[in-house]
Amino acid sequence: MNPAKPKTHSTPHRPSQGGKDFRRRVQRSKQQDEARAPQPIARPRAGNAAAQPGILLKAGREKSLQRRHPWVFSGAVACIDGAPASGDTVAVRDAAGNFLAWAAYNPDSQITARVWSWREPEIINAAFFHRRISAALQARRALGLERDSNGIRLLHGESDGLPGLIVDRYGDVLVLQLGSAGPEYWRDTLADLLQELCAPVCIYERSDSDGRTLEGLPKRCGVLRGALPETVEVNENGLRFAVDAAAGQKTGFYLDQRDNRALTGTLAAGREVLNCFCYTGGFSLYALRGGAKS
Repeated sequence: MNPAKPKTHSTPHRPSQGGKDFRRRVQRSKQQDEARAPQPIARPRAGNAAAQPGILLKAGREKSLQRRHPWVFSGAVACIDGAPASGDTVAVRDAAGNFLAWAAYNPDSQITARVWSWREPEIINAAFFHRRISAALQARRALGLERDSNGIRLLHGESDGLPGLIVDRYGDVLVLQLGSAGPEYWRDTLADLLQELCAPVCIYERSDSDGRTLEGLPKRCGVLRGALPETVEVNENGLRFAVDAAAGQKTGFYLDQRDNRALTGTLAAGREVLNCFCYTGGFSLYALRGGAKS
């Protein structure tokens, strides 16, 4: 007689859902990728004189421009519409084809485009640059920045809506730096406008920074307009400094250290001051005037 087997409880067999779940996740992922993929936009037809070359961004890469960051990096670009040359003005559009900005194109830089304007109706031409330069000059006059010094930065790149363009005034001499393809393209126009609006005796170009190599541009120095005087001098808070516009550091003088030089003068009374990196002696002169023993 066989012993009774213990009763067991069983449940109906259910096939594993893992395979189906995996396939559903894959399908959802594909659908999401398709939704994020750049959408095609209408290409300009041949013979359409109004058509502008453009940059189409990858999906989601428009956010920095919507926050008004003025650069388009190469990794954000989905495709180039047309065949723009270095320095050409291009329309930057999001993946759906919506206008974002007008920008200067550079195929040789990691920064593929630098924004000129966020306004679609705006035309990038000589009149545009006249307005931008005039606005920058007026802003400095309103702040009284030339009241105590005839050495001043007149144009400061993106801060004045002119990416890659630096212009410093040293008395009657302007020193100009072109740091990217946009202002390089408009070089002669910019020189003409600066001559018209500022009336300097000389515009000297110092486009010799290492950054130009990264932009695919050759280094260049020389007179653009007028003639460079034998002596270039800047008067700052009653102190006179010689400026080497042709070969000095930066554009010839450290304009950005003006307030620090003045501060040094207020701290120097009765002290022995060592200026380890004197260059033009700016800090030393302020210290001496402030009463330094030596």
